[in-house]
Amino acid sequence: MVMTLSELYLQSRRTLMTKEDADSAGFIARELLCYATGKSREQIIAGREQYVSEDVCNEMCRLTHRALTGEPLAYILGEWEFFGMKLLVNSDVLIPRDDTCAVTELAIRQALFLNDNPRILDLCTGSGCIGLAIANRVKDAKVTLADISPRAMQVAKKNITNQKLSARVTCVRANALEKPPKFMGKFDLIVSNPPYITTEEMAQLPKSVADYEPHLALHGGEDGLDFYRAIAENYSAALKPGGYLCFEFGMGQGDAVCDLLEMNGYTILERSRDYNDRERAVLARYDRKDG
Repeated sequence: MVMTLSELYLQSRRTLMTKEDADSAGFIARELLCYATGKSREQIIAGREQYVSEDVCNEMCRLTHRALTGEPLAYILGEWEFFGMKLLVNSDVLIPRDDTCAVTELAIRQALFLNDNPRILDLCTGSGCIGLAIANRVKDAKVTLADISPRAMQVAKKNITNQKLSARVTCVRANALEKPPKFMGKFDLIVSNPPYITTEEMAQLPKSVADYEPHLALHGGEDGLDFYRAIAENYSAALKPGGYLCFEFGMGQGDAVCDLLEMNGYTILERSRDYNDRERAVLARYDRKDG
């Protein structure tokens, strides 16, 4: 059965409202319709009374069903916007979230005041969203994206190419829980959004996260701090004298993360909040002389 764009949108929205509120259902239905038809939002609105083929109608039904079963919209679309960039995402990497804008903005502000051609490491990079945003804003920065997951690295490498940043951004495999490989050299700034979900919280994750997003990128150990301990202790060796470390952390973890940094020779410079006014990121300088 063929339908107009408007009818197809309304059908999807009604279906999604069985589990979503009206605003969320409308947003998801609109994004799915754009994806299914290859049309922009403006084209959908302008041509809302146009009929579409039966194939498009069937595809829209399939996409709506995927959303209804809990699959995140970003994975259905295969891309997500972050800091003005459309990034490839799939179930091998976390979906870039607005929360991560806090640590990204903090890192960009610091990077703009570094020496010319600063070297910056995005550790536990996933899709590469933080490092690529920095490279986009700091035009002379040389950025390295690092992750332990080969599949995540494949996604990050594609995003480097898609953003046309291959001249200044590279991707390497590195384990954030171990000492950094010597070939990486020294960096002016390390930024990381490491796994920070506690073991208890992992058992309570919403279905859309637990069933679809990579647990490797979520679980931070019993108390959620395993990666902060390891990075603060081990990756100081990859910082230039007086270099900077910038972390994202989970709700209520700020004091514990800052304590770990100070225990390892760092001076806390700034703690910042996300768009929901939750404390979310910290910037620290490595001041230990024997590091």
